[in-house]
Amino acid sequence: MEIKEFIEKFAGQFLDTELSEFTKDTVFHELDEYTSLIALMIISMIDEEYGVTVEPEDMSAAVTIEDLFNTVKRLKEE
Repeated sequence: MEIKEFIEKFAGQFLDTELSEFTKDTVFHELDEYTSLIALMIISMIDEEYGVTVEPEDMSAAVTIEDLFNTVKRLKEE
């Protein structure tokens, strides 16, 4: 699992935000397009692509995309 690929899949959940806006340090909660629906789409994408279930609390606790990536990585190792 690589962060570059994760960022691309994460960015794919957004319709109007350019890929260039997404880096490992992006504070995704602050993106204009980020909504609870987008959060659910991200949770679904993670389940489908990585086979782990991210809880809404995990989404809230993650500040950056890298934080969420590390959560997914940890869940995969459990």
